[in-house]
Amino acid sequence: MLLAIAFGLSSLPPSDARLPLTQPKTTNQTHDHVFDSGNQAGERGTRLVIVITILMMAVEVLAGWWFNSMALLADGWHMSSHAVAIGLSAFAYAMARRHANDSRFAFGTWKIEILGGFASSLFLLGVATWMIFGSVERLLSPKPIHYKEAIIVAILGLLVNVVCAYILGNAHDHGHDHHHEHGHPEGGKEHHDLNLRSAYLHVIADAATSVLAIAALAGGMIFGWSWLDPVMGFAGAILVATWARGLLRDTSRILLDAEMDHPVVEEIREAIATQPEWGSSVEIRDLHVWRVGRNKFACLVAIATDAQRVDAEAVKQCLAIHEEIVHVTVEIQAIATAPDKGD
Repeated sequence: MLLAIAFGLSSLPPSDARLPLTQPKTTNQTHDHVFDSGNQAGERGTRLVIVITILMMAVEVLAGWWFNSMALLADGWHMSSHAVAIGLSAFAYAMARRHANDSRFAFGTWKIEILGGFASSLFLLGVATWMIFGSVERLLSPKPIHYKEAIIVAILGLLVNVVCAYILGNAHDHGHDHHHEHGHPEGGKEHHDLNLRSAYLHVIADAATSVLAIAALAGGMIFGWSWLDPVMGFAGAILVATWARGLLRDTSRILLDAEMDHPVVEEIREAIATQPEWGSSVEIRDLHVWRVGRNKFACLVAIATDAQRVDAEAVKQCLAIHEEIVHVTVEIQAIATAPDKGD
């Protein structure tokens, strides 16, 4: 899944590869379809975290080989899976930025970042599944645990993950997307970068499993509770799967354009219906709303009216008070009036 997405995006030809040799002059009729400015801080943060994660992974794998410790080797290769997933987030940022002005993307490239978050959520579910299978295997076939080495590794891994979580937790672009919320119940949630959130969840999941591992290893070393290690593995798997489910739900909703229950839809209906100049002469026949950026929406509305003063530009001006609606397409359907007596 991850490789397929990466290959598909990286194999896109240049934006002008399919354009005809002669182009009609439409300079004054075209629109800028870059609806999201991206997250440069998020991109820098994910790249830095990848470097830190790969270095930590290399140290653990080399130490495991040198000291003949399976605990070190296992944790090192486990970190490699997070490096791949976080790398996908950084790759999604780069692809979205690279193709930002590509006219083939009708509503911009922001959803490339969402696609990266979606793939990472699937990857997290895979990690949770792997943790469950590993815990079951440990319960059925217990193996001797090198407690001191494992605790040192877990503490070191936790410290690295805390540093990475701090980097990603502060990797937000605060200079963009300052829009009014108009009383939306979701509050500031819409401003969240789901691609950055996916990378952050991978780091937090690793940190949480490290905390659980330290507790389990301490209990096993002090009290001889070797069963505590796989039990904590189950607890960690449930925690990771819960986070992954939330990320999968949020990214899927955006990718499938499931936005018609969003408060902005009712605001559009209300804004058109309450125009005092139009009265009851306007009826919304069709309405589609979908997300094209963080807290940014596109709208297609079909209006039936018998009033000549209601045109597409008037409808756009009516909706202009909602800053989150950045692209509006209006279709006017004229309602025939009653014929004159002489007809």
